[in-house]
Amino acid sequence: MTNGEPKAPTTDRDLAEAPEVARGSLLTLVAVILIAAAAFAVIGILHRIHSNARLAKYTDANAAPPVSLSVPVYEKNASEIVLPGNMQAYIMAPIYVRTVGYVKAWYYDIGAHVHKGDLLAVIETPELDQELAQAKADLATAQSNQALAKITADRYQSLIGQNAVSQQDTDNATLQLQASNTQVNSALANVHRLEQLQDFERIVAPFDGVITARNLDIGQLITAVGSTTSPGTGTVLGSKEVFDISSIQTLRVYINVPQEYAPDAKNGATATLTLPQYPGRSFRGRLVRTSNAVDPATRTLLAEVDVDNSSGELLPGSYTEVHLNVSRAAPALIVPVSALMLEPDGLHVGVVDSTNHAHIVRVIPGRDFGSTMDILGGLKPGQPVIANPPDSLTDGEPVRVVAMQSLESDQ
Repeated sequence: MTNGEPKAPTTDRDLAEAPEVARGSLLTLVAVILIAAAAFAVIGILHRIHSNARLAKYTDANAAPPVSLSVPVYEKNASEIVLPGNMQAYIMAPIYVRTVGYVKAWYYDIGAHVHKGDLLAVIETPELDQELAQAKADLATAQSNQALAKITADRYQSLIGQNAVSQQDTDNATLQLQASNTQVNSALANVHRLEQLQDFERIVAPFDGVITARNLDIGQLITAVGSTTSPGTGTVLGSKEVFDISSIQTLRVYINVPQEYAPDAKNGATATLTLPQYPGRSFRGRLVRTSNAVDPATRTLLAEVDVDNSSGELLPGSYTEVHLNVSRAAPALIVPVSALMLEPDGLHVGVVDSTNHAHIVRVIPGRDFGSTMDILGGLKPGQPVIANPPDSLTDGEPVRVVAMQSLESDQ
């Protein structure tokens, strides 16, 4: 067909093929869109997998807590060891009651200084009083029966010589007198027992000291030492001390001396005690006795140091550090005090092994210089310690070493 020529008319076949061509184009377009979407999805998934892998790698690398290590300085001569200890009252006694009743009055509260024999409290025991009255009445009855049995036995003994009574009746009267004597003894013992329990209505101080606890009040029901059963419930109830009293004129301090310094723990040796609540001050004590045996579990010698507390400044239960002089100079490692961890069983430090795992080891302290301290045992020369161990540090925990510090000795 040329320009100017009339256009050929559209046939029915052409009209039928046109929708099929349009449908094919649409399907092609949809397929291209789906392929593109799948490609974008695959790319997004791969990118997310890569990001997650990087995040996991970063998390693994930074999950371990960062720590700085400090290399202790070796010191050849250390003439003093420092051992942890807890102060205890020289005599300490919980006071229990020996009778059941109600508190009528108490006269001393916590912190009060008392002397031996001072009345601390009074207990009312109405049931015990009635039991004692009954026991005395039973004793009087037994004594009357005893007197009657004695008169009867004496009469039978006088009549048996005249053949006025039989031997059997005389023996019965004699045995009846013996039984009456036994009943009198039993009733008398019961009266003495109840009288002694009645004496426990008065609670007195067993020695000079300070009241450290009071667990009773007026009107309160007090049970005796041991266990009783609650009426109606069957519940077992245990008694509780009503007072705690401590003698604090002299305090005891128990320390564990390492085996290598056991020869220096001699009776009469002088010890110096320092306490955190009295910075810059020291208290003099004396080593009075040892167990004379080394504990095979800890390789330490148990020793007792007594310290005078006539001023009352020292309190039982306080933590203290006991300084003992040693006869031979011992090698020591100087570490910063920030590396020390105070545990109930003594001082510890944290070390890191070759696999970057932390370990908590117990050490034996020496002299305390304020910012540094001598370590006499538990560490190896050149073994770094964690300079500032976190409170949450546990044994075997992986750590990340971020810095290595050196400590210069000025000793």
